[in-house]
Amino acid sequence: MPRRLLPLLAVLLALAPMARAEPLRAVYGVQAAGMQVMQIEVLFDLASPRHYRIESALHLTGPARWFSDGRQVSRVEGQWQENRAQPRRYVGEGVWRGRQRQVVLEYPEGQATLRQLVPAVDPEREPVPPALWRGTVDALTPVAQMARNLARTGRCEAEAAVFDGRRRAEFSARTLGRDFLPPWREAWSGEAVRCGFTGRQVAGFRHDDERELREPQEAIAWMASPRPGAPFLPVRVEMPGRWLGRLTAYLLELSPG
Repeated sequence: MPRRLLPLLAVLLALAPMARAEPLRAVYGVQAAGMQVMQIEVLFDLASPRHYRIESALHLTGPARWFSDGRQVSRVEGQWQENRAQPRRYVGEGVWRGRQRQVVLEYPEGQATLRQLVPAVDPEREPVPPALWRGTVDALTPVAQMARNLARTGRCEAEAAVFDGRRRAEFSARTLGRDFLPPWREAWSGEAVRCGFTGRQVAGFRHDDERELREPQEAIAWMASPRPGAPFLPVRVEMPGRWLGRLTAYLLELSPG
């Protein structure tokens, strides 16, 4: 997955539902310069007190396909150890820049172990030393952790060290306040909690990455209950984009999974 999409995906999935018994399906449209450039569909299954599961699928649309014809499917299964999310198995697969990509991570004794990586060697990217895999989780598990934290404290605060098979990054979230989001097309509108997110890649850089891309990246996500009785979900997200300028994601659909 392109590095810019990793923090976006993490933000879009943040603070997923804990109160609903059945899985929930959420669909997000991502806009840049007034045009939709991506669609992300997420299945949240977080109701069990022992286990969690998250599945996501994204694909580029419209003018974004001029730059790169890409799609990505990711899924994780994990368990709760008290209030800490511990992944068991993560799989990510897709096609980017015309190349097949796959990663399989497992976590025996809680330690990230790379079971499969396609392609095994990426000449355009620096490898991540195994020493930096320690203490990391996959790119989706922070979603479950933030959901649990929100249910316990009512705040956005969370931290995670993430290894997705090719990149090592650190993420943190903080509570910034509340806003009213005005109506916009078919997107959700209303009062929401504003959360600030910081993502910083620390290893696994592409050789041609600009210096500014190695600096911390900031994003804002607004979380709200999108319908009466529903739990908190990300309803709008803003973050910088590499090719198309600032990206804004809107919650468009919510239904039982």
